[in-house]
Amino acid sequence: MKKSAVVIFPGRGTYGKDELGYLSRYHSDKSAFIAGVDQWRRDAGRTPISELDNAKSYAASKHASSVNASALIYTCALADFASIDRDEFDITAVCGNSLGWYLTLAAANALPPANAIRLVDTMGALMEKEGVGGQLIYPFVDEQWKPSKANEKAIGEALHAGRTEGHAYLSIRLGGMAVLAGDEAGMSAMEKALPQAEGRYPFRLARHAAFHTPLLDHVSQAAFSHLGKDLFQAPDIPMIDGRGKIWSNGGSDIDALYQYTLGEQIVETYDFSKSIEVAIKEFAPDCLILAGPGSTLGAPIAQELISHRWKGLTSKSDFSALQKESPYLLAMGREDQRGLTTA
Repeated sequence: MKKSAVVIFPGRGTYGKDELGYLSRYHSDKSAFIAGVDQWRRDAGRTPISELDNAKSYAASKHASSVNASALIYTCALADFASIDRDEFDITAVCGNSLGWYLTLAAANALPPANAIRLVDTMGALMEKEGVGGQLIYPFVDEQWKPSKANEKAIGEALHAGRTEGHAYLSIRLGGMAVLAGDEAGMSAMEKALPQAEGRYPFRLARHAAFHTPLLDHVSQAAFSHLGKDLFQAPDIPMIDGRGKIWSNGGSDIDALYQYTLGEQIVETYDFSKSIEVAIKEFAPDCLILAGPGSTLGAPIAQELISHRWKGLTSKSDFSALQKESPYLLAMGREDQRGLTTA
């Protein structure tokens, strides 16, 4: 009997130096798909994805730039999605974080392949050219991934400080992590206001703009001018967006989907936490599958499961024990779990 699964797609920053060669390592059988992406990139005057993936060494200036990273992650993640064993898993819904919303649209066929890479590449180029501000991460939870009132208070105070000095927003609710964003004045004020946590927070994300905030309203307007509603169609698989809204297969409002994707999704908080809550409570899957590249979303997903005491989880150690005994979260970017998802 098949296992029901919700597939989750990663956001920016998940293709790092350890992921170099991901496509050649896992997806030599996806040559037609990769060639299609490469051709789009060549036609747009951009470096082909296969060339970036096959580089001799990882260069952040090249691989982590918005225009390259977005397309790299799209290609790796959608190739992973195609590799999931459909005889073993019944995919009941798809969702993602930030950039992962565009990948969700592609996986559900709300964007046919040619339109999907057009959207991803266009948005990557717009962010590269027009992106402003930055993002930093700070935990809502303690080191055992339990809610921390002290941390939550600190985040609230930091946002107040950031808004006093400049612009500051909650960009993403990322499981047990808050992704905060703002202009440089707001970012600096938040960094000063936040106490050090776990020896590495607050942590500023390199090469990230103030995604999911009003600071990118001009990017949203540019996206509407570059991309038309005709790119979109009704999804084949239910999708969960960055508000927790479910877009049903076959019955979704295409104009609303277009407006959300290029409007609210760009300028308002992306609630990845809510999307995971909806995934587990509304679809009750037998497992969650996290597409690669990388597996950094694993911790935020686990933290969200813990916050709802899903499967009796109350701490990081509980989650680790569950994963060893009977993995509920299967990360395709991890060698020890990838084989559990593919034929």
